Amino acid sequence: MNAKISPSILNSDIAHLADEIEAISAADRVHVDVMDGHFVPNLSWGVPIVQAVAGVTELPIDTHLMIEAPDRWAPDYVTAGSTVVTFHWEAATAPIRLARELRNMGAKAGVALRPGTPVEPILDHLEEFDLVLIMTVEPGFGGQKFLPNTLGKVRAVKNAIRERNLDVEVQVDGGVNRETIHEALAAGADNFVIGSALFSAEDPSVEVLAFREILS
Repeated sequence: MNAKISPSILNSDIAHLADEIEAISAADRVHVDVMDGHFVPNLSWGVPIVQAVAGVTELPIDTHLMIEAPDRWAPDYVTAGSTVVTFHWEAATAPIRLARELRNMGAKAGVALRPGTPVEPILDHLEEFDLVLIMTVEPGFGGQKFLPNTLGKVRAVKNAIRERNLDVEVQVDGGVNRETIHEALAAGADNFVIGSALFSAEDPSVEVLAFREILS
């Protein structure tokens, strides 16, 4: 599976969001972090931002829901234009049913795990998902330091995918930069959410190409 770069606009200049998205046009997806101030102690985007992003880019939109009650709200993000909708295993009441609903609506279904959540409960259900997101920081804020002890979960998921010959992406999110991306890639990740390391660069468009070179 080809490695994918998914810049997180959480760390972008929201006053110039269209320009910031244009600067990452060489990436594979736009990553939109949705936070409700309850599941995580921060408040960010909602459905209107996904709709706005869909109106200014042809890139697929990868929406990460860090919210309570994703069973209720996740389908709205498909309708808004998301290509991939990822919800947290810890927050969903019926994660398998929700994943099937998202797929039936035409989106890819992703499931996310916080750093402290064991990976074993999802391994028997990998066929139900298109993407597994292993959080490499505690969700809620950008700019945190990468947690290397999460890489064991990346390896476990990747090994299970390979053993069963499944078409499931392994995404990492949190503290990914030019150094830590090597560790995540070696562990088996193939989709990389990059936020502050990209948008704090002098030229994000050049930084996207730099990460592409590393992954190639």
